[in-house]
Amino acid sequence: MKTPVEPIKNNSQKSNLEVPVLLVTVLIIAICGILYELLISTISTYFLGSSILHFSVTIGLFLSGIGVGSFLSRFVHWNLLEFFIKVEVWLGFIGGFSAFLLYLAFSVTQSYYLVAFILIVTLGCLIGLEIPILVRLLKKYDNLKNTISNVLAFDYIGSLIASIVFPLLLLPYLGIMRVSFFVGVLNLSIAILNTYIFREKLRIYGKLLATASFFTVLMVIGFIFSFKISSLMEQFVYEDDIVYSAQSKYQKITITKHNQDVRLFINDNLQFSTVDEYRYHEPLVHVPMSLLTNTENVLVLGGGDGLVARELLKYDQSSIRSIDLVDLDPEIISIATKNPLLLSVNKGSLSDPKVHIINEDAYNYIRNCSKLYSLIIIDLPDPNSPSLGKLYSYEFYQMIKKILSKDGILITQSTSPYYAVNAFWCIHYTLKGVFPDVVPMNVYLPTFGIWGFNLAFNSKPPKFYDKTGKLSTKLLVETTSLKLESQSNNLQNRFLNPASLAAVFHFAKDMETSSSNLEINRLDNQALVRYYEKSWSKWE
Repeated sequence: MKTPVEPIKNNSQKSNLEVPVLLVTVLIIAICGILYELLISTISTYFLGSSILHFSVTIGLFLSGIGVGSFLSRFVHWNLLEFFIKVEVWLGFIGGFSAFLLYLAFSVTQSYYLVAFILIVTLGCLIGLEIPILVRLLKKYDNLKNTISNVLAFDYIGSLIASIVFPLLLLPYLGIMRVSFFVGVLNLSIAILNTYIFREKLRIYGKLLATASFFTVLMVIGFIFSFKISSLMEQFVYEDDIVYSAQSKYQKITITKHNQDVRLFINDNLQFSTVDEYRYHEPLVHVPMSLLTNTENVLVLGGGDGLVARELLKYDQSSIRSIDLVDLDPEIISIATKNPLLLSVNKGSLSDPKVHIINEDAYNYIRNCSKLYSLIIIDLPDPNSPSLGKLYSYEFYQMIKKILSKDGILITQSTSPYYAVNAFWCIHYTLKGVFPDVVPMNVYLPTFGIWGFNLAFNSKPPKFYDKTGKLSTKLLVETTSLKLESQSNNLQNRFLNPASLAAVFHFAKDMETSSSNLEINRLDNQALVRYYEKSWSKWE
């Protein structure tokens, strides 16, 4: 029987330093690996939406690549340390430029997915090569049991650190492009540290150090000029000149301008264009306002650009006493109250003393709210993710019903009844499961196409019902028309008037739902997100 080989015991100061360096290496490469995953998933979501799909695909491909890399590591027999450092150098270089490559692929090619998939698998394979080789290197200093437990412990701790610092620190304060270069520098720094510590064991010490240092300089240059690089890449994405771009804690905010057309984008999705935004905001505000007799308190969910508030402030103090505006992101509020372009559009509405800004998640605000509102306007982004889908859910509407006055009205933007027909009607039927009556509305916007709203009543006001007890669109139009006509001087609408009103309630045949058994959107099924993604994918 062979005697078990004892671990190498070296009590020199240098040996004592080597183990901590290798364990710190495990920690850092785990951090970098998770950060690359989060970066690519976030970029794909920004460009193409569908966060569940892109995070799932990215994670799946990364793990597959890691598996392939781990398998291939068995064929590395000699010069483990040199091979590991080479992998780390290339991982830092490719990973550091990952955001640049994805922006470039989206901006100037039609092959974004191909580039993204190749990039994900390549990074995954390089990461997969690292851990088995590090285990083999560390095994020289301790037994296998301790080595594996140490490596896995540092690996998982690194993953936790990355998943916390990315959304809370790196993304909000550095932005996508800078984070990419920063992680590349982090990877390359570990390569340089290992090259220096183990220099006496490396045959090509000088070459490795020079290569890692050169790539690090490139990353630092990229980090310094990242805003210019990002602006250059984004200019390919947007048709018009970018006049403002920022990454908040929650989203990427971009403002473009061409002649008199100012456009706001969130995560690269158009929110409004000054060419036609009034065609959206006037029906959203003035239709429900014309149907209410009492509008003392109004709640706006979303609307951080100040355009809904602008329309509400057209009414005097006797009509509206207070406007509570709930928007998650303080950055969009700051821009809407300071940026000259947005101020010229929203007329400084968010600074009006009647408007109270609440920076909080809309779901949490509604859940904890005890104040009664006569009118609730939901002006939130489309339900393209579960975090947004919950704000169109049966459970959410049930909570809203509790804070809506007995004769109150809710109106919500409901995506396009033409481009996303099933998603629109899913919102409609979900509302009908909570409120006595729901009326669909739509309007044509040149920059968006046909867009939809749903108007929900908390009770059945008799004046809107015909002799058969059915809600009459004709009576709704007549009531709204009279109110609009009497207030035309104050409102100064550019689109909505008695003549254009009837079309708002008219739905053409191709905007009717093609399915008779649409699911109600609930928190546990997120049916709306599925309908939305399936509908819009046909038009991409």
